[in-house]
Amino acid sequence: MELLAPVLQAIGLFMATNIDDIIVLSLFFARGAGIRGTTAKIIAGQYLGFGAILVASVLVSLGAATFLPEDAIAYFGLIPLALGLYAAWKAWRGDDDDDDDDDEKVAGKSISVWTVAGVTFANGGDNIGVYVPVFVTVGTGAIIAYSIVFLILVAVLVLLAKFVATRKPIAEVLERWEHVLFPLVLIGLGVVILVEGGAFGL
Repeated sequence: MELLAPVLQAIGLFMATNIDDIIVLSLFFARGAGIRGTTAKIIAGQYLGFGAILVASVLVSLGAATFLPEDAIAYFGLIPLALGLYAAWKAWRGDDDDDDDDDEKVAGKSISVWTVAGVTFANGGDNIGVYVPVFVTVGTGAIIAYSIVFLILVAVLVLLAKFVATRKPIAEVLERWEHVLFPLVLIGLGVVILVEGGAFGL
């Protein structure tokens, strides 16, 4: 039961930070339609790219937890808070339409394991900024739980992207909700970390 909360939190966090990957992966599936081995290459590439993101997040969080004073850890909540506010500001201004950006990420790229991995890692900068504050503030058991859930959901993400690739209306709905869900989750996460850690005397 102690791990239930981290598991549920991990599911919500993964969904919020990776919904946009469904669009990018679905474009890869569209480009590789009818080519044998496309699904296997995309799955392998997604695991390599996301695995690198996860390893980087864990290493940075371990370094922060080791070398920073305990009182400073709570202020890591400012990172997801700032990312969330920035994402909300972009959505409000109408600057968060990533259709062209997603097309550019995939355009001219053949379907290979390393191509998918590279695009996944390059698209995951925000993920590291979000995962590190969470990992810094939880115990080792929770980090392991988060990592296991994330790795399971990577396969779900790829299969969902394959499904979406042939159903454009679903992709449009996911993209529309991502603009709302992503900033809300990040802002909420940042506030929770700041409050639970007692930052600014909270």
